[in-house]
Amino acid sequence: MKSVLKIKPPVWFWLIAVAALVWNGMGLMAFIDQMQMTTDDFAKLPKFDQQMYNTTPIWVTIAFGAAVIFGVLGSLAMLVRKDWASNFFLISLLAVLVQMTHMFFFSGFFQEKGWDMAMMPVAIVVVAVLLWSYAVTAVARHWIY
Repeated sequence: MKSVLKIKPPVWFWLIAVAALVWNGMGLMAFIDQMQMTTDDFAKLPKFDQQMYNTTPIWVTIAFGAAVIFGVLGSLAMLVRKDWASNFFLISLLAVLVQMTHMFFFSGFFQEKGWDMAMMPVAIVVVAVLLWSYAVTAVARHWIY
């Protein structure tokens, strides 16, 4: 059996892990809402948003789902102090990058809505990077193992 150095994480580790779960949980709820959108809900969307939904490639939707599912799994892994949290957060980050690459460069979203709408997508990328790097740091400091 492998001997593992286990160090008690600081209080802010737990605060960040819970915040990560809330953040990724909100993303998961947004994904579920999108997947369960009814035709009535769809009809209420602005025309450009309807066009966006109709022309978004399936791989972007899969990336969205993977990003939030692996984000939730990474958050849960942090809460139970498992080192595979960093792997889950890395997969989530890569999926976020795939999704946002499409949004920023191929969808026409910002040309239609304006670049002031970029704050949330940029925040999603930044948080994904920070959560992955935080999990890597937590492994290095033996807070998770």
